[in-house]
This record gives sequence, C-alpha cells and structure tokens, in this order.
Amino acid sequence: MNTKGPILLARYLALACLGLIIYASLHPFSGWRISGISPLAFLEGGWPRYWTVFDLVVNALAYLPLGFLFTLALARVPGRFSAAVLATLAAAAVSLGMECLQVYLPSRVPSNLDLVCNSLGGLIGAVLAYRAGPRFFPHLIEWQHRLLAPLPHAELGLTLLGLWLLIPLSPEILLFGAGDVREVFDLAGAMPFSPGSSAPMETAVIACNTVAVGLLVRWLAANTRLAYSLAPIFLALGLAVRSLAAAVLVSPEQAFSWWTPPVQNGLLAGGLFLLPALFLPAGLRIVLAALALMCGTVLVNITPPNPYSIAALASWRQGHFLNFNGLTRLISILWPFLVLPFLMFSNRRTTENQATVLPD
Repeated sequence: MNTKGPILLARYLALACLGLIIYASLHPFSGWRISGISPLAFLEGGWPRYWTVFDLVVNALAYLPLGFLFTLALARVPGRFSAAVLATLAAAAVSLGMECLQVYLPSRVPSNLDLVCNSLGGLIGAVLAYRAGPRFFPHLIEWQHRLLAPLPHAELGLTLLGLWLLIPLSPEILLFGAGDVREVFDLAGAMPFSPGSSAPMETAVIACNTVAVGLLVRWLAANTRLAYSLAPIFLALGLAVRSLAAAVLVSPEQAFSWWTPPVQNGLLAGGLFLLPALFLPAGLRIVLAALALMCGTVLVNITPPNPYSIAALASWRQGHFLNFNGLTRLISILWPFLVLPFLMFSNRRTTENQATVLPD
C-alpha cells in the first residue's frame, strides 16, 4: 500500500497545526522583556492559583490534533510504537518551548499545569492516531484517488483549503475578505464608511474570493463534474462556519446578521462567473484564479471597515477567544499570499511534467 500521499498530507497539516499553536501561544508578540527569571522557573511552582476546567480542556484539545498529525506524519519511522512515542515527546517539547518563551511576554503567564495538559492532549492524539492509523490510511488513499487530481503537492492545496475555513470564523472580518494588511502596516482606509459607496466594494471582494476559492477547488478536483459538486459544497461550508462563529462568539441572534445585500450580490456574481469558468482550460483557470486573488486582496485593503464588524469584535468574549481572534486574522492576512505561489508553482510543475512525457 502506497501511503506517501496521506503521509505527505499529514506532514503539511502537522506543520500548519504547529504554526497555529505557536501563534496562539505567543500572541500578541509584543512587550518582550528580560525579567531575570529563569525560563524554567514555572516548573518549580506549585498548583496554579487561578485555573478553570475550561482552560484545562482547551489546553488539552489544542495539542490533541498536533499529537495525532505528528504520529501520522511519522508513520514510516521503524518500530511499532516509535511514531506515537516521538509524536508525544514532540508535542511536549513544543509546549515546553512555548511556556518558556511566555516568561518573556508580560501578557502571558507560563504554567506547569498548561504543560501537563498540553502534553496529555498530545499523548491522547498520538494514541488515537496509533489506533486509527491502520484503518485511516486505506480510506484516505481511496478518497484521494477518487477526488484529487494527480498534481504535484496536491496535499498542500488541501491544507490551504482547510486553512481558508478558519477565515470566516472571525465575525469582524469581511466575509471571505482575505489579504487585509492595513493593520499590519498601520495603513489608514482610503475612504470613510458609507453604505452607498462601501456596498459595491464589499460585493466585489466577496465575488473575487468566491471565484478564487472555487477555481482552487477545481484545480484540486479530479474532474469538472466533481468540481461542480465540491465547489458549492465547500463555499456553503464557509458560510456555515460564518453563521456558527457569529452565533457562538457574538450571540445566537447575530447568527445570520452577516447575510446582507452586498453578501448576497457578491455570492451571486461570483457564482455566475465561476460556473462557466470551471470548464476553461487549466492554464486559463489558474490565471483567472490568480487575478481574482489579487483583485480581491487589493479591494479588501481599500474597502472601509464596516461599523458592524467593529461592534462584533467588541462583543467577543475575553480570554482564549482573543488569541483565537488574532490567529484567524493572521490566516486571513496570509492566505492569498500563500495560495498565489502554490498555484503558480503547481501549474509550472504540471506543465513541465506534461512536456517531458515522451512517446513510446
């Protein structure tokens, strides 16, 4: 059984999960200081004074996927239990490193209890992967052969699509509005918000990103017929994530408050353009996807912030959700700048492979 594809996918997902954990652990990356305290001093402390069951569960669950993916990624390591043991140790080492670095952040408090919960979560994930791996790989291989096109690093494309589903989780981010770098570079908006001028721009942002995501799904799908099913399903999943996030993080009454005329018009315009675009030749689809990404990124950076988005952010709960918000914003900023080189590189590699095929 050839497990190269699933293992490669597990490695990409493990790296993505590791990056998310590092960002969430060290956010907001400001106020670094050297206090003269040993980075390992927190290990000598007793039971933390302030803790909640919610914190314990979150810290364990955060590292469970890491232990699971590390185990799958190390599946080829010799030894029956080697992958699970190494994955557990790696998860514990990551947690220890994050807690040590938090000593230098005044906004974070390192904790030996967090280290224990993180390590326990990594262990649980490793055990689950060890138990499920032998049954998981055959189904994943079959699914990959049926749904995915034989592209170089298609597993990376799947990882990028998975990261895209985190973007709608932030209620204050414009729907599908990836690539907004104004906060990073402290740039002011081009114009003040007004419903008359902002609505067309929001519509264009949503339409461009709808086309880009749909064409990315088509690029990864095994055929056009399959893409016609997967693209709407994936976009609908993004909308479901948006509603769930608004209901949980803001209030149940706000679950569908994002469903505004600009959103409806943007989805309609993007869908009408996407349906025929799925039948275009591969090279032209890649060009259109790249153009849609770039146009959507430019437009989201000149679209005035919506007052509703600011109000939604203000109503977020405190604690872990603030770190989660910073994480989703980082993904939304980086996503188009990660997808664009993937599309260009994947298209070039595919063209090169086709050009080097010689007749018998």
